[in-house]
Amino acid sequence: MTVPATRKNFRIVNMGPHHPSMHGVLRLIVTLDGEDVIDCEPILGYLHRGMEKRAENRTIIQYLPYVTRWDYLATMFTEAITVNAPERLESVQVPKRASYIRVLMLELSRIASHLLWLGPFMADIGAQTPFFSIFREREFIYDLFEAATGMRMMHNSFRIGGVAADLPYGWIDKCFDFCDSFFTEVVEYQKLITRNPIFLERVEGVGIIGGEETRNWGLSGPMLRASGIQWDLRKVDRYECDKKFDWEVKWQKEGDTLARYLVRIENRRFHRTKDSEWKNFEYRFLTKKLSPNFELLKQELYVRVEAPKGELGISFIGDSSVFPWRWKIRPPGFINLQILPQLVKRMKLADIMTILGSIDIIMGEVDR
Repeated sequence: MTVPATRKNFRIVNMGPHHPSMHGVLRLIVTLDGEDVIDCEPILGYLHRGMEKRAENRTIIQYLPYVTRWDYLATMFTEAITVNAPERLESVQVPKRASYIRVLMLELSRIASHLLWLGPFMADIGAQTPFFSIFREREFIYDLFEAATGMRMMHNSFRIGGVAADLPYGWIDKCFDFCDSFFTEVVEYQKLITRNPIFLERVEGVGIIGGEETRNWGLSGPMLRASGIQWDLRKVDRYECDKKFDWEVKWQKEGDTLARYLVRIENRRFHRTKDSEWKNFEYRFLTKKLSPNFELLKQELYVRVEAPKGELGISFIGDSSVFPWRWKIRPPGFINLQILPQLVKRMKLADIMTILGSIDIIMGEVDR
């Protein structure tokens, strides 16, 4: 932290690690000149649990229950990236139906994550009503997760080569019912929030990031797309069965907090249809169960998925053993948080919560 030497009456304030708007155990050492932010130093590590070393001492099957503790609001993505690494390393073929089930779970998890970003974000800037409304839709999604996996948050549903179990009878109809009601609620959120003059006063022109800056800082996800970069790994890498769907990448060019809000709330994946052929094949795919002692080839690779907060990746090295030799996590929240000190400088103290909330961090994946 650098404090200008020309003045000695600056005030240093600790924000966090227990402040409710920190979105986890994040500590900010803020240097203030009145209400103006002179400097900001994030202090991390309060939730570090050694997740990477745990992975290097367990088989993939043993490690799967741990990964949902990275980003505990988008747990399907942490499971997906964990099984994608050995699948890519060993060229494991995933059944078509299992791939479609994975995409369904991932996109529902994306919606749930964005919902639980929106509610606390609005509460941070003084609007309480959306905070209660978003839990209504989020509970519907968790009901679907519970019906399919038996768990509401920590699912342990993905497996190397597929998923743990097929969808129960009637699940798809319930999912369609949720889609019908949810799209109506999104319109309600937009009417309630997007044109609200108080909301616009708090977010418009605050925390601006240019497109070139986002590239230089390695930002991803809504942080990148809100600055005019049309980059989405679902379009770029076409993992799982994404090439079967036609949809547009939502993006904005302003790069401010309002743009990041719009990118998230308009992030509709693809249009609902009941004419899909996806449930007409491989209804029950039976194969030999993979052994827990699944040996990993002596190779190195990097796999990634488009998580709600950005690019979630794993750098992975096998060593002809059942344990990974190296397991390095690339959490999007950790990378996106780097730019916070630059964004809050010369802003007001009250803008820190707005800018931090627009980044959307979960300290479980930041500290790992």
